[in-house]
Order: sequence, then structure tokens, then C-alpha cells
Amino acid sequence: MSGSAAASRLRRRANRPGLIGQDTSSLTVQAIPSAQGPRPDLRLTLRLTNTLTRTKGPFVPLQEGKVSIYCCGVTVYDLCHLGHARSYIAWDVLRRYLIWKGYQVTFVQNYTDIDDKILARAAAEGSTMAQVSERNIAAFVADMAVLNILPADRMPRATGSLEAIRALIVELEARGAAYSADGDVYFAVLKHTGYGKLSGRDLGEQQENASGRVSDQEEARKRHPFDFALWKAAKPGEPSFPSPWGPGRPGWHIECSAMVREELGDTIDIHLGGADLIFPHHENEIAQSEAATGQPLSRWWLHNGMVNVDGEKMSKSLGNFTTIRALLDSGISPMTLRLFVLQAHYRKPLDFSAEALKAAAAGWEGLRAALEVGDRLGWGLAAPPAADAPLALAPELEAQRSRFVAAMDDDLNTSAALAELFDLARPLRGLAGRLRSGESIDSARATGLQQRWQLLVELSEQVLGLRRSSDAGLKAAGAEDRADRGAVPGGAAATRENHGEGEEQVAATVYELLRRRSQAKAEKNYALADQLRQELIGGFNVELYDKPGGITIANGGKLGAAVSFDPTHQPDTTA
Repeated sequence: MSGSAAASRLRRRANRPGLIGQDTSSLTVQAIPSAQGPRPDLRLTLRLTNTLTRTKGPFVPLQEGKVSIYCCGVTVYDLCHLGHARSYIAWDVLRRYLIWKGYQVTFVQNYTDIDDKILARAAAEGSTMAQVSERNIAAFVADMAVLNILPADRMPRATGSLEAIRALIVELEARGAAYSADGDVYFAVLKHTGYGKLSGRDLGEQQENASGRVSDQEEARKRHPFDFALWKAAKPGEPSFPSPWGPGRPGWHIECSAMVREELGDTIDIHLGGADLIFPHHENEIAQSEAATGQPLSRWWLHNGMVNVDGEKMSKSLGNFTTIRALLDSGISPMTLRLFVLQAHYRKPLDFSAEALKAAAAGWEGLRAALEVGDRLGWGLAAPPAADAPLALAPELEAQRSRFVAAMDDDLNTSAALAELFDLARPLRGLAGRLRSGESIDSARATGLQQRWQLLVELSEQVLGLRRSSDAGLKAAGAEDRADRGAVPGGAAATRENHGEGEEQVAATVYELLRRRSQAKAEKNYALADQLRQELIGGFNVELYDKPGGITIANGGKLGAAVSFDPTHQPDTTA
């Protein structure tokens, strides 16, 4: 698909109306330069859709220049799936955009590491709740890094927040909003007059699933069928924690209320989550927190739409469930997945299909060619502009940046923003094509495109998190750390102690292709260098990271460990 065709398709998609859940039931990562206070050229004109008010309006933070955000995190009983990728990529872009605009953002995201699903997984494995949680937390961190999602400023765990959780429950009891029964503690829904204001349901419509994650026995202990558990008495053989009501563990909803209060205070700017969390989870969070503090929990509630696979809602029961790792192992690159997610507005359902991924892969290949062309020509060596001293742009480029900002200000319309990036990239893609074909390049004409490339890199990488193959990308994937532990320097000879029989041959082949590509680049044979790059990516599904000094590292795909080529340190073959 051409850049202009992709841009046109994205503009059409960006202008379609839609609401969340329309068709449903409702390491190190690349850093962003931050300014000291809001940039005067990028004043905050962001308009967001607030689930609480059901309106789109101008976002104004509680404190000038600062934004507090809480994002509901994962229950760590299994690997992350495509729905998690959709949600966390969307919120990563919100965070990046605010930072790019010069705001100091505090981003908190939790881990639920106490849950029935974790206990069931531990019992099935013959392990412990802590072992299951630790394994899946490590996997979450790795998956998010590969997708270039900025790590949260703080990531509290339920097990580390028990004191705050117990204190909040005691406070709710003292206010008459909670009661205990046989070691369990429940929130009394009828004590909170605003219950239902987020989801728009009244109490007469909320009996089904109102408690969330409860059993029939629990229902019998409640005063009202809609009351939900704040603390659960321990069952025989289960791990438990001490409390004023006896040994047990916290309910699902109370965790987030306690963590928000402990980390960010009584009222925050933005609370994030998927549309499936609106009810009961977020509705119950509001009830708990506001009953305790008398203050709004969050001024803005943002929710992303769900994922559909070939027209059906993604779920394990339908057999169309896929993890992030399984998707990437199938050959889809992390940035293709990120681009695919951003092609749809965050509030609309995301339609996942092989055809849609193929189109996203073609779009990313073109955009990446434009992003990498400046590195080939040495433009990447120039120092980037300071965050509070924006790039002085030609009028045409200033207009394109303004259209990009207008799209992002319109409730994070990443689909329209991407259309602007494809337009911005078109001349650079043409230049990349001429380099690949071996054509002679007019240096003055090429230099005239440098400012365009700088703007493309800034908007793509800093705002949308679409990174080109670079040292930043290497750190995000964790490849540099693996290489530093002795995975590969020196090529085939060095890989023998790190790879199995089959992997050793793959590593040797990859190393030879890296060597030939480095030589072709040194001889300015860009057509051959690009051909070898395509062979490496297409044949071995690797990610390539070019570092200063001509060093290239290949990682992932069919490799058992990263393979690096350093032109100044090649194996001695004279012996």
C-alpha cells in the first residue's frame, strides 16, 4: 500500500463516528525529552471524552503543568494478550503526548497479585501464588518493553499495599459504608447515593455480575444482592494475610482505591482502563473511594474499546484468544503491532484480522524506511532540539505539525495523526527507494529533506512511540543486556557456548549476513545493504539495531540469543 493510499484510508477511518464498545458487551524504553513546564508553542488544547460525563471537553489538570494518571494494571496469572496491548499502547500515547507538550506526568499502574485466578493457576502447577505472580510480572515487563511502552513511574502491588487496603476498609466501616459477616467485609451499595453514575445503570439493572468475582456462598452473606466484597475470609489451604476481621485477603475492587489514594491522593486527573472495567470494577472503585473521602476519585475517566477477532469478540471460549508473545513469535514485528493498534481510535472496537495486520505491516515498512533514511545519510548525528526550544520549521512543515497536533488534541485521534505522518514520510520514502536502487543522490536536494526527517522522527518516536531500528530500540527489547552478558560479540565463534546445535548454525548465518551488510554500507552499496537487511528480517524474523561505530545487533526471531557484528573486532581466522 502506498503512503498516500494509507493516509487516505486513515483519514476516512478517523472521520467515522464511534463509541467504545459499540459492537461489544462492554528493560528500558525510548526516553522522551521533557520540558520544564508546558511548551509555549504547544499549549494544552487537548479535548478528551470523559466516560463519567459522557461528553468531550477540554482537559484541564488539577495543578498547572502537572498531570496525575492511574491505569488499571494486569492480574498476573497468565501472559498478556492482544487486549492488553491495545489498552496499554493507547495509554502510552496519551502519556507521551502530555510529556511532549511539556507536562510533568506521574503515571501509576498496579499489579493485582492476589486473585482467585492466580490461586487456581498455582494449584494446577503445584507452585505458589508468589511464584505465578513473579513469573508473569517479569513477562509483562518484557512484553511492554518490546512494544516500546514506557514503564510506569510506580507499579504498586496488592501484596505491598495491604496496610493501605486494611486502613481504607476500617474507615469505610467507621462511616457505615461497610459491614463484616463471618470474616468477610462488604461494601453497602445503598450507602453511596451516586452508585451507577459511571456506567449509567440504576440499581434495578445491576444485579447480574454486580459483585464481580464472587461465589453463591458470598451472595448469601450479603445484606443486599449488589453489595461487593472488600475483604474475603481465608479458605482452608489458601494463602492469607492478617486483618481485624481474621485471616483473609482483599477483594478485587478495593485494591485500586487504596493504591490510588496511597500513591496519588484523594483526587486524580485521569483514571484509565478498558471498557470492560466500567462496570463493576470502576463503578465500585468510585463508590469505595468517594464514600471514604467525600471527594471525587478522578476528574476524567477514559476507556478503550475492546478487541474483535474476525468480527467476533476476542475470548478464550471462542478459541480466538492470542497472547502478545504468540503474535510476535508468528513473525509480526512489535512496531507493526503498535501501528496496527494506533490505526483505530482508542475508543472504538479494534478489528483484528490477518488482512488488517498485513496492511499494517506494509504501512510500517514504508514508515520505517523513511525513519531510517536519515541514519543512512548521517542526519541522526545532529543534536535534537531541546524540548523547550522547538525546531524552527519551514511553513509547509509547520502546517503539517499543526495538523498532527490538531488530530491528537481531538480526543487522541491517532488515526488522523498517522495520516499526517504518512504524508510527511512520502518524500523520504522516495529518497530511501533511490538509495536502495543505487541511484546517485543530489546531496543538496537530500539535505533539503533533513528538517522533514527530523520532524517525522520527533512525532513518530516521541509522541506515537514508533521507533526505528536504533540504540533506543535495542534497549527496549533488552537485546543490549543479553549481548553484554556474552551472548555474541565476535560472531559464530562466540556463539557456540550460547546456542544449541541448530541455533549455532542460525547464529553463524546471521553473523555472516551482518558482516556482508556492514561491508556493503561501507562501500556505499545501499541496494545490496538493503537486500541483506530484508534477508535477515524476512528469513530469520530478527530485529536489527544499528549502533554507533558500525556495530549492528540482531535479536529475536529464530535466534536463541542476540548476535552482534563489530567491524573493529572480527574473529581471527589466521590460526
